[in-house]
Amino acid sequence: MLAFKPKPSSLRSTFSGTALRSPPRLYGVPVLLSFSWTTRSRPLVRAVISDDKAVETAKTSPLNQKHSNGSSDSSSKQVKAVVTIKKKMKENITEKIENKWEMLMNGIGRGILIQLISEEIDPVTNSGKSVEACVRGWLPKPPEHDNILQYVADFTVPSDFGRPGAVLITNQHAKEFHLLEIVVQDFDGVPIYFSANTWIHSRNDNPESRIIFRNQAYLPSQTPPGIKDLRREDLLSICGNGKGERMPHERIYDYDVYNDLGKPDKDKDLARPVLGGEERPYPRRCRTGRPASKIDPLCESRIEKPHPVYVPRDEAFEEIKQDTFSAGRLKALLHNLVPLMAATLSSSDIPFTCFSEIDKLYNDGFILKDDEQRKLGDNLFIGNMMKQVLNVGQKLLKYEIPAVIRKDRFSWLRDNEFARQALAGVNPVNIEILKEFPILSKLDPAIYGPPESVITKELIEQELHGMSVDKALEEKRLFMVDFHDMLLPFIKRITNLPGRKSYASRTVFFYTKTGILRPIAIELSLPPTPSSNRNKYVYTHGHDATTYWIWKLAKAHVCANDAGVHQLANHWLRTHACMEPYIIATHRQLSSMHPIYKLLHPHMRYTLEINALARQSLINGGGIIEASFSPGKYAMELSAAAYESWRFDREALPADLIHRGMAVEDPSAPGGLKLLIEDYPYAADGLLIWSAIKEWVESYVEHFYTEPDSVTSDVELQAWWSEIKNRGHHDKRNEPWWPKLATKEDLSGILTTMIWTASGQHAAINFGQYPFGGYMPNRPTLMRKLIPQETDPEFEKFMQNPQRTFLSSLPTQLQATKIMAVQDTLSTHSPDEEYLGKMNEFHSSWINDHKVLQMFDQFAAKLGEIEEIINERNKDMRLKNRTGAGIPPYELLLPSSGPGVTGRGIPNSISI
Repeated sequence: MLAFKPKPSSLRSTFSGTALRSPPRLYGVPVLLSFSWTTRSRPLVRAVISDDKAVETAKTSPLNQKHSNGSSDSSSKQVKAVVTIKKKMKENITEKIENKWEMLMNGIGRGILIQLISEEIDPVTNSGKSVEACVRGWLPKPPEHDNILQYVADFTVPSDFGRPGAVLITNQHAKEFHLLEIVVQDFDGVPIYFSANTWIHSRNDNPESRIIFRNQAYLPSQTPPGIKDLRREDLLSICGNGKGERMPHERIYDYDVYNDLGKPDKDKDLARPVLGGEERPYPRRCRTGRPASKIDPLCESRIEKPHPVYVPRDEAFEEIKQDTFSAGRLKALLHNLVPLMAATLSSSDIPFTCFSEIDKLYNDGFILKDDEQRKLGDNLFIGNMMKQVLNVGQKLLKYEIPAVIRKDRFSWLRDNEFARQALAGVNPVNIEILKEFPILSKLDPAIYGPPESVITKELIEQELHGMSVDKALEEKRLFMVDFHDMLLPFIKRITNLPGRKSYASRTVFFYTKTGILRPIAIELSLPPTPSSNRNKYVYTHGHDATTYWIWKLAKAHVCANDAGVHQLANHWLRTHACMEPYIIATHRQLSSMHPIYKLLHPHMRYTLEINALARQSLINGGGIIEASFSPGKYAMELSAAAYESWRFDREALPADLIHRGMAVEDPSAPGGLKLLIEDYPYAADGLLIWSAIKEWVESYVEHFYTEPDSVTSDVELQAWWSEIKNRGHHDKRNEPWWPKLATKEDLSGILTTMIWTASGQHAAINFGQYPFGGYMPNRPTLMRKLIPQETDPEFEKFMQNPQRTFLSSLPTQLQATKIMAVQDTLSTHSPDEEYLGKMNEFHSSWINDHKVLQMFDQFAAKLGEIEEIINERNKDMRLKNRTGAGIPPYELLLPSSGPGVTGRGIPNSISI
């Protein structure tokens, strides 16, 4: 039997070039590229394909008379492999012709070449035994899946071959195809699954075969000897070395800084600083290797719509997701809709002048001009964002009424709703206990003025109806949302931008004995100037008309700050950007047969692609985020400033709640935590999801790591964790708070935090964006005017028409409709969404382990129970932050959902 020997050329294709600037690392050790592996020889055993005549011919062929180990064919057996391929659901004429040709080539054995690699060693070659076949012949299409094709290959396998542990697949077609799985039958009567769900490149792009392992999980030390070399080669084949531009067909994972956000070659005003490094620490992204900018060699050149940004091939959206969010929808939305809105709403970009103009967006919609609306495809809009109505050659765009005002149009005006959204809104992760007075800033007083807040004890006590501040602090009834220190260093630059006015804000809340949270004071600060010592203003709700309107303006400024911090720090940074290095390291250091890779795999789906799209269209210089949020061109610098206080150990939900003082440890309480505010929907529901994930992860880890030193002796796992700290979060590599990875408990905690971040945390702060932000007065994303003071010329206009002053301070009509469209897109579930605890039917054979599948079923059942608990909570009239007249239920952490903008559902991964 001829044995498999890895080809060196597969490594050359990845590591081509001269001396390596940064050699690839495997298990944390640099890999030297002076290989002496021998070239893979073709086995003498050829497949017996399709019909009895072919079987007889093969049996008498000299090729099959004797195998390389000298054994006779008399002890061979017939083995069948079924290859399942997914083709496009929507094909143009050219693609249909190409597919017919490919089917013909596959049918006659000229399209796909397969090698089975045994888990056993051939003693002659000291490598895994191997047999080879061409796919030939096809099975009828599964009736429920028209886009699924199945082909057959038959092998003659020696009786001493052993169990196949890997498949090498070579695509002889001119273009790639999507392989779902290979099932090898007739081995001891038990089918052997090789789960793939991967794109197989054409040998025209890369002559090397793809390696697919069977669905058996092995720690590195447990790897069968016949496939040990393949395990190592497969990892090496996808590790980049910091050199070369990546091609669309490649699966190369590597790191880079955020140096592709600006467009210095196009416009110096669109130049943006590099994020990542000593000056501006930031997580690393997936490297694309595009050429440097002509103007700034530190920046990477841009690639603009409709051309895609490189991501490793298997990270790209599948077809359904593409239809929903990619070229056909998201790109059209951002690229075509916004200019059309600008033309429709006139070049003056006017503010709303009355609330009825906002209502018209939902009641009447607005009309696009005849020649412009033809540029929009019939499938442009997604989810529930806009209903399209065709009327005499015109297209009427109508927004869905957001959930926050669907039952009560005036809820947003009330203080209790303002406070409720700090606990049950789209950004419920900034509220914290107020521990001491006076409130002090940590900023340099020489630059930013005295550190003391102007929110005094006397002012607070006026709002406490007889309770002292000391008593309120003792009873833990004072809470705060504090953006002062994060925002104040940026305020001067922000307020110098056209159409931007902003403060650094603090908001103090009081938790009443009846269980209601209410805002009692807002402090708005500007940087001190030589001409004015007064740079801090404090507001309370008051009771007269003037104070009431000013209080409303103060709340609007707080909401604009909250929207910016939510989007740039809590949403983009803490979930999207921080998750990306975990994904890159997982692919680079954990074999696909590693049990931890298999555990994490569902939680990595689509994240690199959606992040690449964001860099191209959302967070880039001049992009949607800069145009729509207060920080403008400084948005990503603010995100980088937020990263300075990021800590992995505090991304665990219990640790975050304890750090913010919103919970205390209590072994007698469910989950070991007691919430200070029991009616805190995000935390209460989140702890249920967290506990379910933790229980599933702990049982999974316990199942695979059975020995005391099994975690420390796992070379792939240790290299994975080291790479996350030292390369993925390079700027934080020396921080003392990184968890150690020495025990099963350490590993379970790290994995639970990652899975929570990708699933529950992202769901809680993402899918409520349109339900809460779709009504701009409730949650403006920027403010265009400061609050008028009595000495200001604008104050008289405010007194004459406070409503007009309020509306003219909000985003303009164009800004509002632009951000509403994007928020709706980002709040939408794709039809192919994969939810926590659910298994895609095509991935059902992800692991060959009955005990693990049983544990997963228990996890799914637990999530079903949690869904029932949350539904019951949403009916409990004692929980006033999720029930009551006009109050929308808190559903953001309900595990399941249908497609569209539903305000519920926890996807496995950050997929939008």
